[in-house]
Amino acid sequence: MIKFDFKTYVNNYFSSEELADILNKKKDVISKFSSSNMIGWTRELDQETIAEIKKTGSYIKNNFDLLVVIGIGGSFLGSYAFDKMFRKYFNDDKFEIIYAGTTLSSKYLDELVNYLKDKNFCINVISKSGTTMETTITYKILKDVLKRKYDSEELKKHIIITTDKESGKLRQEVNKKGYKSFIIPNDIGGRYSFITPAHLLPLSINYDIDKIVKGYFHGKRLIDSAYLYAATRYLLFKHGKFIENFSVDEENISYFCEWLKQLFGETEGKNGKGIYPTSTIYTRDLHSLGQFIQDGNKILFETFLRVKDNNNYIEYDNRNLNEINNVVIDSVIRAHSTGNVPCLEIEMDELNTENIASLIYFFQLAAAFSGYLFEINPFNQPGVEIYKEEVRKSLAN
Repeated sequence: MIKFDFKTYVNNYFSSEELADILNKKKDVISKFSSSNMIGWTRELDQETIAEIKKTGSYIKNNFDLLVVIGIGGSFLGSYAFDKMFRKYFNDDKFEIIYAGTTLSSKYLDELVNYLKDKNFCINVISKSGTTMETTITYKILKDVLKRKYDSEELKKHIIITTDKESGKLRQEVNKKGYKSFIIPNDIGGRYSFITPAHLLPLSINYDIDKIVKGYFHGKRLIDSAYLYAATRYLLFKHGKFIENFSVDEENISYFCEWLKQLFGETEGKNGKGIYPTSTIYTRDLHSLGQFIQDGNKILFETFLRVKDNNNYIEYDNRNLNEINNVVIDSVIRAHSTGNVPCLEIEMDELNTENIASLIYFFQLAAAFSGYLFEINPFNQPGVEIYKEEVRKSLAN
């Protein structure tokens, strides 16, 4: 179960009339959303695709030491964040998955190659266009490691490609080499692609994707809350709150904030508009950024992602440490709100795969609705292409 509180520590920052005006736009916003050609992520998955994902996930787990997922941005953040949330902090016993393709650091890639050279590993390279620079470079380097060990027929067993159905360099490679492949539909953009094989395949190795898919589409019932969240954020922006700080109290949930930062950053950050997303981990950051949030420039608001019961019962001075942690977070919310920092709360009864999958759908809805409230296209990212063009020109010289 998921609870939302966008009122207790928020409503004094704008009037009820302002909120009512934005809520009255709901029908128009949902109409624009529903007529978009980029909402394939609201479509139920076919059972044939789910069965093939499960089959391939089992194949990877039963035949390899580890999987290397190669992708960047929307091609990896969803499954990476999800996986991090449900791994143990120490001595994790789940099948090893390495997420690569996110850096051009020669040190990192050199160490990765040395780590993998004696491993029996499988690659899942993910890129809709097949031309993403970081992905392309990492894929070539790691494929060369495999080529030094296997002939072309054996190599086919170690490479899985997730890309566009018909076009792009990776699809051409699939057609030429006969590699196993999965499709990212044309009506689903990268940051909205959690419910595609790009994320479900890596997750299928360690998790029950039937539960994930079920939880994800349960998120449809949160449409009213998603719009209220989008409306509240928009009104806070109108009143000078230009930064949203996603706050969590578990290190392993912090990677979910990285997914949120991409989702909202790429969706809203256009035409000089949008809310800048950032994140903190409490209580750690209370001893650094906490000073700024409490006492500094009043340009931000906070969205707290909380788990009521973490099912880990450690006692300190005859009190449950989880209860102490929740007391601290409650106190932080009250303190920050008295410091002119609006605080929104999203609370899960427990951290489980179904709740997180539902929240992913919720946040995707909210991001899309926010885009329409800001009067921009929520499904493109033209600014990302500018640095790529500069890189291409520099490397061509």
